[in-house]
Amino acid sequence: MRLFLLTAVVMAAFAANSVLNRMAVGAGEIGAVEFAVVRLVAGAGVLLALVGGRGRGWRGASVGGVAGLVVYLFGFSLAYGHLDAGTGALVLFGVVQVTMFAGALLAGEAVPARRWAGAGLALAGLAVLVLPAGGGGGGWGGFLAMAAAGLGWGIYSLAGRGARDALAATAGNFALALIPAAGVALVVGVDMAAATGRGLALAVVSGAVTSGLGYALWYAVLPALGAGRAAVAQLTVPLIAAAAGAGLLDEAVGPRFALAAALVLGGVAWASLPFRAALRGDG
Repeated sequence: MRLFLLTAVVMAAFAANSVLNRMAVGAGEIGAVEFAVVRLVAGAGVLLALVGGRGRGWRGASVGGVAGLVVYLFGFSLAYGHLDAGTGALVLFGVVQVTMFAGALLAGEAVPARRWAGAGLALAGLAVLVLPAGGGGGGWGGFLAMAAAGLGWGIYSLAGRGARDALAATAGNFALALIPAAGVALVVGVDMAAATGRGLALAVVSGAVTSGLGYALWYAVLPALGAGRAAVAQLTVPLIAAAAGAGLLDEAVGPRFALAAALVLGGVAWASLPFRAALRGDG
């Protein structure tokens, strides 16, 4: 139950990132590259302060973690200039699903048929959610940017499975990611003066709270979840993002959303919950 609750908190943080990014970049409050840079700086600042406060270093970063984080952050922000919150989260975690299942297979992790079936059911629910809307109308640019973000996030998540100190590893990844991110910003160019105060505030919240702290918690629960269950659990994020988008961004939901929710959550439960153990009474 503790693992379930912690995972639920992380999934809510992931969905919040979609909504915050859409509110800022999609509404023209701040540019996509500027949002990604502020988000990264804010996350790194909070994480380094936390590891410094406990008197430990931020060792534990990895090449895969740093590279995956940078690709994810910039692809994510660029995509939300075109896609709505629910559709963007769908593309993101659909690609994450493929990446993490591939990683599980390459690592020799057992992926039982029940988990594949649950993932298929969840993906069917996501299709019900998005296909009648024509993919959200974001075009190939938004789709490809979010697909790149999904690949980056999948690599980042796989890299975090072996982290012994989740907070230190996350802080290290964020700190080292500042170097390539600065390079991207120099090449592309940034204009912070054009950002509104609201846009900057949304980027800071996304970086410091739902990214920095949320990702540290994600690294903490990943070893217990394993790559297969982690991939399936993240399929709930598009539904959470779509629900938040309905309340905050006036995105319409209805019976189609309810059907999609039933399919996705049912698929996640089928793939993740230990039904046989529960029936035996041994947890």
